[in-house]
Amino acid sequence: MKLKAAIEKIPGGMMVVPLVLGALLNTFTPEALEIGGFTTALFKNGAAPLIGAFLLCMGAGISFKAAPQALLQGGTITLTKLLVAMALGLGVERLFGADGVFGLTGVAIIAAMSNSNGGLYAALVGEFGNERDVGAISILSLNDGPFFTMIALGAAGMANIPLMALVAVLVPLLVGMLLGNLDANMREFLTKGGPVLIPFFAFALGAGINLEMLLQGGLAGILLGALTTFVGGFFNIRADRLVGGSGIAGAAASSTAGNAVATPLAIAQADPSLASVAAAAAPLIAASVITTAILTPILSSWVAKRNAAVKEKAV
Repeated sequence: MKLKAAIEKIPGGMMVVPLVLGALLNTFTPEALEIGGFTTALFKNGAAPLIGAFLLCMGAGISFKAAPQALLQGGTITLTKLLVAMALGLGVERLFGADGVFGLTGVAIIAAMSNSNGGLYAALVGEFGNERDVGAISILSLNDGPFFTMIALGAAGMANIPLMALVAVLVPLLVGMLLGNLDANMREFLTKGGPVLIPFFAFALGAGINLEMLLQGGLAGILLGALTTFVGGFFNIRADRLVGGSGIAGAAASSTAGNAVATPLAIAQADPSLASVAAAAAPLIAASVITTAILTPILSSWVAKRNAAVKEKAV
């Protein structure tokens, strides 16, 4: 049975298939992942440490010469995501008011489109990207949370820049970079371990998703996910290529982070007048998280295949 080959026929299969399996288990038989011991530690609670190990392994493949380009890529994509989210969200708010259009509000659009799923990004650039794309996560991690959403809504004074979150992402990367640049054999050893970790932390990420959220968000939530991946992705890819990237990092960043579901609560606490709008936005954002977890790997795979086809023609 050629299981690996079958999985890899699916765009981003090593990420998508385990993630969907984890989500299905968590939705229909969550108790199966709560039996404790190594099972729960690995399959339910293992995403953060596994991603940390992945970043260390992939960091070993980043040369010190490539670091500035990685920072430029990450900063450019982060700024692009923020500007596109603000343009669409504030545009909907201006044209249709607080209730939005087709169920989509400005708050939901900005909260979903201004950040990205760091774990999904790491997996996709690990499979399709290069060392600069992996290094860009050190900057992209800044958009993982309510900070930029609150800036866009005029509440920046009530949020703090998550500097420690950035440091926390940088440490494994820097340790890997140090080891890889000190010893070529260590670089070869560690970088081989990165792809092996992808399906494991993908499953654990899926185990944090409940598919019932997709039903609660309905078509509006799915539409929000499609906007995040395809409309936001279009601009992310262009911005990535503008600074010398292949477009893969831009495509891989075109998702909604899981913790974005909590962003409306942070907004409501900062501005109580938005409480009802924020409450309505939460299920839409949750649906966008799930939708982009499926669509973003497809977009990233398409960009990678298109790049390969262009290279073949050039040869």
